[in-house]
Amino acid sequence: MSAREYDSFSDFWPFYLREHARPATRALHYAGTTLTIALVVYVAITGHYLWLIALPVVGYGFAWGAHFGVEKNRPATFTYPLWSLAADYRMWGLWLTGRLASELDRAGVVQNREVAR
Repeated sequence: MSAREYDSFSDFWPFYLREHARPATRALHYAGTTLTIALVVYVAITGHYLWLIALPVVGYGFAWGAHFGVEKNRPATFTYPLWSLAADYRMWGLWLTGRLASELDRAGVVQNREVAR
């Protein structure tokens, strides 16, 4: 199946959410995103800049593990790297603030309300 071309982030966003339909996929993304933020904070506080090389391993390791192991799809970052990165942080922020469920609904993702939040 070939990837659809998206001309705007707003068109890409529902696709991104559908590619993260399973709660376990999103949970692994949240873990990776949280760890990348923690790593950046750690580096900023300690000045140990060499740790920045771990960012892609931490962030993409969890995300790609989720796609290949849980969702069984190809990560969107292979086709849309910048939009995928932005969408990952948007999804994480909406999850943290309890506003993700309505976005998943609009994207057509069937969900368990307890997990989506």
